[in-house]
Amino acid sequence: MTTKTSEKKAPRGKSADEMGKLQREISVSEFFTKNRHLLGFDNPRKALLTAVKEAVDNALDASEEAGILPDIAVTLEAVTSDGHPAPAASQATRFRVTVVDHGPGIVRDQIPKIFAKLLYGSKFHRLRMSRGQQGIGISAAGMYGQLTTGKPVKIISRTGEKQPAHYFEVQIDTKKNEPLVLEKKQIEWERHRGTQVTIELEGKYQKGRASVDEYMELSAISNPHAQFTYRAPDGETKVYPRTIQELPEPPKEIKPHPYGIELGMMLKMLQDTKSHWLSGFLSTDFSRVSGPAAEEICKEAGLNPHKRPRDVVGADAERLFKSLQAAKLMAPPTNCLSPIGERAILAGLYKQIKGEFYTAVTRPPAVYRGNPFVIEAGLAFGKTPEQAAADAAQPKTPLAEGESREGDDSELARVIRFANRVPLVYQQSACATFKAVLDTTWRNYGVAQSRGAPPAGPMAIFVHMASVWVPFTSESKEAIADYDEIRKEITLALRECGRRLGVFLKRRQRAHLEHKRRNIFELYIEEVVAACKSLKGGKIAEAKLRTQLTELAKKLTGGEKTDALLDKKAGPHGLPDSIIVTAEGVEGEVPVDVPAEPAAAETAPAPDAAPEPAPEPAAAAKKKPAAKAKKPAKAKPKAKPAKTPAKKKRK
Repeated sequence: MTTKTSEKKAPRGKSADEMGKLQREISVSEFFTKNRHLLGFDNPRKALLTAVKEAVDNALDASEEAGILPDIAVTLEAVTSDGHPAPAASQATRFRVTVVDHGPGIVRDQIPKIFAKLLYGSKFHRLRMSRGQQGIGISAAGMYGQLTTGKPVKIISRTGEKQPAHYFEVQIDTKKNEPLVLEKKQIEWERHRGTQVTIELEGKYQKGRASVDEYMELSAISNPHAQFTYRAPDGETKVYPRTIQELPEPPKEIKPHPYGIELGMMLKMLQDTKSHWLSGFLSTDFSRVSGPAAEEICKEAGLNPHKRPRDVVGADAERLFKSLQAAKLMAPPTNCLSPIGERAILAGLYKQIKGEFYTAVTRPPAVYRGNPFVIEAGLAFGKTPEQAAADAAQPKTPLAEGESREGDDSELARVIRFANRVPLVYQQSACATFKAVLDTTWRNYGVAQSRGAPPAGPMAIFVHMASVWVPFTSESKEAIADYDEIRKEITLALRECGRRLGVFLKRRQRAHLEHKRRNIFELYIEEVVAACKSLKGGKIAEAKLRTQLTELAKKLTGGEKTDALLDKKAGPHGLPDSIIVTAEGVEGEVPVDVPAEPAAAETAPAPDAAPEPAPEPAAAAKKKPAAKAKKPAKAKPKAKPAKTPAKKKRK
């Protein structure tokens, strides 16, 4: 008996013509719509923080570039889509983010493109320090709000008191990457200048680390010249007043350095240059290339200095590029950077973080891939006298296995990272800053540290990188790439802070040991006086002998030096750019605008509108000298310390 087997026919594949018809152009908006995690919108909590961060960064950049002291108000409100009363902040899933600044405002024609077009901005093509770099941030926040709630971005902007205020509602056309203007009109606005942006989006609000609250606190540390008013969704309003009454030195734009370009970039520059000669192209389109150096580079490449730049292609271009890279040139100029500075770092740390010892270091400028950068580090260590007294008075209860007390030496140090004054709160383990903290041997400076972990104890470590182009690991700008030059500078800055901390801890420990010895001596002075009196038959000057023995005990235990270390009467004890806090007062170069008692923020009732500053630009504000705080009077513990001339820094 035979059976018929039917063979299955293979499915017909697509032809090249059919596959060719499926090819389509992908706009940048469509790409980031499907890959929004690349921009920092991968979960609701992070999305809320990213939207606030992008709006605040733009406000700070605009104010500083216009020479205006930044004054920024951030408001988060829980909302609903059906018109019902909004739930509690911790339960809400939709929020309205409103950021208002008193900066220069935006001209009417530029508003739609700035807020509803990706890769559009003024900072990408220039080499100078700025918070924004790619022209994606605020438009990506609006795009996320559009995707999750369908609501447009609402903008109000005014460029001057005599100019009208313009109101826009815009969305982004993701297929074309172009703005769609839904509404535009002139309105009455109470502010004489500035910009207000409102975005409604899906998010999650939660206090603690990596939250909007922490971002605002860290922004106040890295921008002590700015004032922030933050209204949380739970109704609490915090005011972070400025502690430095002057703008940082504005950075200047520079030209690219030959060490920082690649062959493809040089070929494009050769085609776009306005110079007619090759030597002129090298000396005018690059920094640190003089006329004689340009001719020498052409000679090494075997090219005529008077050759047209557009004619340099192929093998000639490769020889020119190799000669450029081999030439001995000066490092790029550093006036394109605006570091925070030791004094401002100390002011920010002292204002926002409670501690006993503060110090700050700014490294000399360095270069990676032809890009100049500056690394700054700061450190806050210990507890305030009030915290130490409260911990000592608190009874020690038994702990279960694996449990630890909050605030003891088993807690790990807090690492706060910044890039161009912007706090980095996510992807800590992937950042070169955190890796440098782990690699630093903190045990050498008297701080406990486990292998592969940050140092232990009540300590906050501050690291800031200022550069014309920060090498972030992704478009979300959350971690700095691990370049050897950058890691080296961070490590050197941390070591300097660690050495100062080690000196402070060793001196304090030695002073406490000597003070303990002195107390032991003083316990037996009365016994020695009584014994001497008995040996002399009562004929002895007891008061004189007691004074002599006390002076002897003091001399054997360090004398005035121990007293100075214990009472902090000698200031920071030779530690430059440092502050020491004791129960008797504060010693060190504390800015006059910073109160003697550190506080996280001033809590105030929620205002109806952010306070409007004076219209005059703050660039003309006079520079105030640093002052040393005196011991506050016991009757008035909240009084500010008296102003005295600042001590000269020891070199």
